[in-house]
Amino acid sequence: MPLALLETVLAQPTATGTLRRALASGHVHHAYVFDGLDGVGKERAAFGLAQALVCERRPANGSEACGHCPACGHAIPRAGERQPVHPDVIVLERGLYEPTAIGRRSPETQDISVDQVRTLVLSRAAFAPHEGRARVFIVRRAEEFSVSASNALLKTLEEPRPGTHFVLLTSTLDALLPTIRSRAQRIRFGPLPDATVGELLVSRGISSSEAARIARMAGGSMSFALALADPKSAAERDAFVAKAMDALRAPGLESALELADIAKKSDKAVAITHIEAFAMALAVHAKDVLESDSPDSSRAAERHAIALATLRNIDANASLQLAVEAMCIKMRGA
Repeated sequence: MPLALLETVLAQPTATGTLRRALASGHVHHAYVFDGLDGVGKERAAFGLAQALVCERRPANGSEACGHCPACGHAIPRAGERQPVHPDVIVLERGLYEPTAIGRRSPETQDISVDQVRTLVLSRAAFAPHEGRARVFIVRRAEEFSVSASNALLKTLEEPRPGTHFVLLTSTLDALLPTIRSRAQRIRFGPLPDATVGELLVSRGISSSEAARIARMAGGSMSFALALADPKSAAERDAFVAKAMDALRAPGLESALELADIAKKSDKAVAITHIEAFAMALAVHAKDVLESDSPDSSRAAERHAIALATLRNIDANASLQLAVEAMCIKMRGA
């Protein structure tokens, strides 16, 4: 993979074009929100932008990092690492740091805490970058900011020191506080084309026929495509989707209650993955129905919307069992 990371962002010409024009003009915004599905290149673009901003050799009107200087190498996380070693590219993420490192007694299990913002952002806000041209804060899943963390960040986000930039990554823009959204420029990242997802899967050793099948189910998300391709969890996930489809067709609620019980006994992350797969299956069905001009198209779309709402409820700590029960009941009535 080339070290000039922005060049490697696939199928996002509008987003990357906006960033390249900003770099070339020297007018990079002080705060961005990269909005879109997980697994469509948001994080890669964020580190690509950071790399270009700290690059030691990029000319003033350049739109790409050189990819070879020490700063370029240090600005990108190494394989298996969650953060880079460059002191001016700082990552914020729930649970990334040991509690004592950010002045806490307990882990961040619910949100990105105000302690993380104070330790990583506010303590640096008044000072120049440690090594060079810029300082970049990249926030993974920015929708997980606690209210107190969001409020603590507001003034710095609105008027940072020159050369300081923020990139907030989110798949649920509406979950960000309006005061945060209003201080940042939104850049939308669309779903990846099925062909792009399929090619990336093939490059990872998956057969072309299986890659095409998975890509169609993945909804434009490479991270979800990789989850679908994982043989260890595929059978269990497929069984959940099949049972969920049966629950919609069954005359009574027995199958729906069984499905809710399965969700209750599952790890939350696993249950979310299963419901995401179900939502994608419904999306594919809705697309097929729409293309066939069937009168059932509005019903199929409504069921997909219900699945997405269920995922949001679970993310907000709703009971897995009750959320799945309600999902099935609403879909049966749709």
